[in-house]
Amino acid sequence: MKQNIFCAAMGVLSLTSCAQNQNKEIPTMETKTDSTSSTKSQTSNLDTATFGAGCFWCVEAQFQMLDGVVKVESGFSGGTMKNPSYKEVCTGNTGHAEVCNIVFDPKKISYEEMLYAFWQTHDPTQLNRQGNDIGTQYRSVIFYHNDNQKKLAEKYKQKLNDEKVFDKPVVTEISSFTAFYKAEDYHANYYKNNGEESYCQFVIRPKVEKFQKVFKDKLKH
Repeated sequence: MKQNIFCAAMGVLSLTSCAQNQNKEIPTMETKTDSTSSTKSQTSNLDTATFGAGCFWCVEAQFQMLDGVVKVESGFSGGTMKNPSYKEVCTGNTGHAEVCNIVFDPKKISYEEMLYAFWQTHDPTQLNRQGNDIGTQYRSVIFYHNDNQKKLAEKYKQKLNDEKVFDKPVVTEISSFTAFYKAEDYHANYYKNNGEESYCQFVIRPKVEKFQKVFKDKLKH
């Protein structure tokens, strides 16, 4: 369960940054808009990325703004329990992480650019927490869908550590995608539908505003 908003308010200064331990600008990787990292089906030219970066409400709100992103679904991956509920995942006992399954058009935005956005959404030097959201369900994780996505993610992570972009090592888990379990319907479009709630105002809104500044040339019109 999301931590009490009083704690979030007390920690607001540390929460307003998407990557508060960042020392310098996150480097980009060479991008290919016809990326070979795609997991395209024969009937679609769309691709899928699965990222965990703390609260999925935050991740969803940020990635929904990117041009080329077609759909973002909040849910759970990485655990052993089938069809877990939000309440069960919040116990930290299912092994699942809160993630977003992000469908995107690689002709408009490459997987490398998706990774760049991922590193911007959170602090990847904290494995099992983001701000006051604490537990393995909030871990920093990339679930890759094929070997090329794995290679790109590992290469990017290594680059961040080699260049000491953060003042601590990037500890993001990089694991094979196995299954995605969609969260309950009320989680969908959470920030859009509940923007006046305290958690949205104190935690999500500052991240969204920073994301908009960083990706001003990549946003949907």
